[in-house]
Amino acid sequence: MPQTANLNRTISVKLPDGALKELPPGSTILDLAKSIGSGLAKSALSGNIDGKPSDLSSVMPDGAEVRILTWKDEAGRETYRHTSTHVMAQAVKRLIPEARLTIGPPLADSFYYDFELPQPITPEQIGRIEEEMARIVAEAHEIRRRELPRDEAIELFKRLGENYKTEIISELPSDEPISIYEQGEFIDLCRGPHLPNTSCVKAFKVLSVAGAYWRGDARNKMLQRIYGTSFPDKKSLEEHLRLLEEAKKRDHRRIGRELDLFSFHEEGPGFPFFHANGTIIYREIMVFLREELAKRNYVEVMTPLILNEELWHRSGHWDHYKENMYFTEIDKAQYAVKPMNCPGGLLIYKSQLHSYRELPLKVAEFGRVHRHELSGVLHGLFRVRSFTQDDAHIFSTPAQLEDAVREAIELIRHVYTVFGFDDYHMELSTRPEKSIGSDEMWENATSALRNSLEKLGIQYKLNPGDGAFYGSKIDFHVKDSLKRTWQCGTIQVDFSMPERFDLNYIGPDGQKHRPVMVHRALVGSLERFIGMLIEHTAGNFPVWLAPIQAIVLPISEKFMDYGRETLEELKRAGVRAAMDESEEKIGPKIRNAELLKIPCMLIVGEKEMRSVSVGVRRHGKGDLGPQNRAEFIAQIRREISDRASEPVRPGAK
Repeated sequence: MPQTANLNRTISVKLPDGALKELPPGSTILDLAKSIGSGLAKSALSGNIDGKPSDLSSVMPDGAEVRILTWKDEAGRETYRHTSTHVMAQAVKRLIPEARLTIGPPLADSFYYDFELPQPITPEQIGRIEEEMARIVAEAHEIRRRELPRDEAIELFKRLGENYKTEIISELPSDEPISIYEQGEFIDLCRGPHLPNTSCVKAFKVLSVAGAYWRGDARNKMLQRIYGTSFPDKKSLEEHLRLLEEAKKRDHRRIGRELDLFSFHEEGPGFPFFHANGTIIYREIMVFLREELAKRNYVEVMTPLILNEELWHRSGHWDHYKENMYFTEIDKAQYAVKPMNCPGGLLIYKSQLHSYRELPLKVAEFGRVHRHELSGVLHGLFRVRSFTQDDAHIFSTPAQLEDAVREAIELIRHVYTVFGFDDYHMELSTRPEKSIGSDEMWENATSALRNSLEKLGIQYKLNPGDGAFYGSKIDFHVKDSLKRTWQCGTIQVDFSMPERFDLNYIGPDGQKHRPVMVHRALVGSLERFIGMLIEHTAGNFPVWLAPIQAIVLPISEKFMDYGRETLEELKRAGVRAAMDESEEKIGPKIRNAELLKIPCMLIVGEKEMRSVSVGVRRHGKGDLGPQNRAEFIAQIRREISDRASEPVRPGAK
């Protein structure tokens, strides 16, 4: 008989680069990391086994595809902060035994846990929670995963008095094993994965406390949400805390008040009021976008704000979006305020017959939409109930689809460059669980987006199951000067809406054919984008966007006439200009202009009047010296027309 002693002495696992690694049976992800190198073993946080998030202690089966996750990976950072959340929850339970646990997810650069507490958390308690977290880290508790039958898990959390956990378990599929994690005396319901030990959490900070309803429903009990953040070293934590302090200084709500840009009022919660200065910024963004659309042969339309309820059933928004919609009754019929512009655009397309020669038909709309957001999540311009989308709907033949997507990608990239957003990435999101349309439609939509990205040589992140309910999409995620990421532009390929609305075009064969619809937004919500711009620039807008582009500052009453003459020259040249006619001395006038973040300050006195010049100061750059008035006006006009993000040098052509 042949020898069998050597059978199954090793297992083979596949690494992300395709390499195979031989290891003894029963090896864990951590064993794999150690076999590759001590540095990787030290930095490993968790892993994936055949795409499933797994602890480092998870045993790898033979033939598995395994990925080791570190701080460089988003999923690795999530593991780190998820464990930090459990450390914080354990600290709260030690300090306040009556606390009841709910949920505690990691976020992009932080984490939170919601608790039912007998009393509100005080600032002193935040400090004590941090101290207790430090003790738990120093105690170096092993973090262990266990799986329990459903009934046993419910009984366990009943004994612990954790009624929110039993509610969550009761809603899980009956055949699904329930996983729990233990560290010292602390037990939590959790899918994981987690770090191996509490001592792996190196640097952390409890940030703040806020109110939150259980499951976001105002009919439920109000909980207390404790926010924190954590990093693998103190230096990274300190840099993050510095950026948080800077973000407070740049808060768009504060700068909006100081620069008189916008306001909110109790008479319209969640509905922004743009003042004259803010409206200038709003208008200039739209003028720029319209110019770019005209260069690319877009047409612009306007659709009604209120449309019959039947339309929203037909489009699918009723089934997928009605909880966020506003409704009204007209002539005893039900109507809805539009949360999206696309159904109106579909009706315009359908109003006449189209030939393949007209396609691709690129239809833009700066449409006002309304979406109901809970009052607890409203946040300045970032989360509002009414906003303008810079929408477009591109109707193309299937053969034109990839070209249409590529053109939209390149347009969005150009727009971000003009606004000074040079750091961004793209994410491709595929069919979600709740969706409309056939498998073939979804495959074609996803392929068109993927092929377009790959032909442009663009690296992207794949988000399985995160598409819109009607189509796959590419989202643009922009990083601002504070290293925060914002989802802005989007490109969505939609085969379903043309089918639902029975859209057609006449092909070269004289027969009716179904067009493909591409939904496209460049900046998304103009309100949110303006909020981003305010915080990205700290209110220091480039000249072309600034509400007041130049202010004339006469040194004294004697030079008011020359100042007014200069002001009129600026206005005739199309510059948004003002003059400080107060009796203040020049120092306070300069300080006031600096506080208003006016890009150009033009000081005029005896010397300037005699030489028909201006003394130029730039906000944030200081005194640039004297300049011939006509040359300055020509310079600032170039800066405005070029939409320059930096000042044009004097004398530049």
